[in-house]
Amino acid sequence: MSEHQHVQADGTVSFLPHRLNRHPVVVRGLTADELWICCGLSGAAGLLMGTPLSWLFSTIALAPTFIVVGIALGVFVGGGILRRKKRGRPDTWLYRQLQWRITISYPLLAGWVRGQELITRSGCWTTRRGAQ
Repeated sequence: MSEHQHVQADGTVSFLPHRLNRHPVVVRGLTADELWICCGLSGAAGLLMGTPLSWLFSTIALAPTFIVVGIALGVFVGGGILRRKKRGRPDTWLYRQLQWRITISYPLLAGWVRGQELITRSGCWTTRRGAQ
């Protein structure tokens, strides 16, 4: 097969790789977006823990130390947990799961995460066919 077999007469490519639009895995099974979320949340948790301790022990160095430790734990522990949760699921599963949980738990934030686009109805589905 030559490289020009996939190029049509108008110059468009008729063959595209299967995983072209997927985000690449960066660290421990996390994509770049998931890594930013994980680092941000774990860094914020480290800051929340380090700030009172730095005030209690009168040393400012504890706050950034807890931030770094929190990010490291968040990436390695959280990355492993997310990798196991995402295994075998579609690429957008994590984002839809977060969107659904926010929409169900906090209805006032549903507009902010576009939760109104989700189908949140629960109940029995019927075909509305009667016995004949």
